[in-house]
Amino acid sequence: MPEIIDILNALVLMTNYVILPALTYGSQLALGALGVTLVFGILRFSNFAHGDTMAFGAMATIIVTWWLQSMGVSFGPLPTALLALPFGIAVTAIFVLLTDKVVYKHYRGIGAKPITFVMVSVGVMFIMNGLVRFIIGPGDQRFADGVRFIFKAREFKDWSGLDQGLALRSSQVITIVLAVILVAALFWFLQKTKTGKAMRAFSDNENLALLSGIDPAKIVRITWILAAVLATVAGVLYGLDKSFKPFVYFQLLLPIFAAAIVGGLGKPIGAIAGGFIVAFSEVAVTYVYKKFLIYLLPEHLEPNSLMQLLATEYKFAVSFVILVLVLLVKPTGLFKGKVV
Repeated sequence: MPEIIDILNALVLMTNYVILPALTYGSQLALGALGVTLVFGILRFSNFAHGDTMAFGAMATIIVTWWLQSMGVSFGPLPTALLALPFGIAVTAIFVLLTDKVVYKHYRGIGAKPITFVMVSVGVMFIMNGLVRFIIGPGDQRFADGVRFIFKAREFKDWSGLDQGLALRSSQVITIVLAVILVAALFWFLQKTKTGKAMRAFSDNENLALLSGIDPAKIVRITWILAAVLATVAGVLYGLDKSFKPFVYFQLLLPIFAAAIVGGLGKPIGAIAGGFIVAFSEVAVTYVYKKFLIYLLPEHLEPNSLMQLLATEYKFAVSFVILVLVLLVKPTGLFKGKVV
């Protein structure tokens, strides 16, 4: 039997390298999947440009952040990007509304099929990707400032007396707190406000909603604005937690769609659940368990290999496998959303 000190070290190790990163990453995926599921549930098509909308929103926020930093403006211990975030949201909302007016409105007018909207969104995705790269460049852009750690691993070890240290980054706390606030605000809006109830009615039965006097143009505008808010916040939080690189957001499209489909397309609560399922699966499958097992197993059973199921480079393969399995076994997802 392992000693209590070994169990505590194993728990700290797991918290530091699996639980906290997965909670943070899951919060980012949940916000991204919420944007996808809102567009799918109300506008009835899979928006493949959502990942690059995240990149566009993060880019707009970064540019404003750099301007504020050049003016000597800061947010104390918090990242200056949080001050720039409302401006990034506004710019992204204007851009997606303009895109809808110039592109998607035409296809709604001619009654195009959902697959047509999907292909159009792919075109919009490539345009946005090129635009972001042209404006800010294809490389890593770092924009985080403020206090990086709430407490460091060495400080935790000195306090606890354990061999393993727990580091808590400010970006992790900011991500989780902002995600909770934004999700709570979104659910309040959808459940309690007149516009939110109209959006839900429009999603459930478009024809009946139109007969009851709901303005479809207003519903479309609000949907795009909410998608822009969710995409921008998710993009900025991911950039603060990791770093900003435009192509990474294109890659994030797979786990975001996997999260939305796992939970059930069109179901906001499903998008949140799916985000954490995908995040914990990716982190858990690519984690190296050797040291964790050394703490818990007798010496003669200690592993010699890394005890890693998949290398980190293949983490997106986990999302792909989850996506395929869900589509084969339960296409409506955990919360019985719309079929893709």
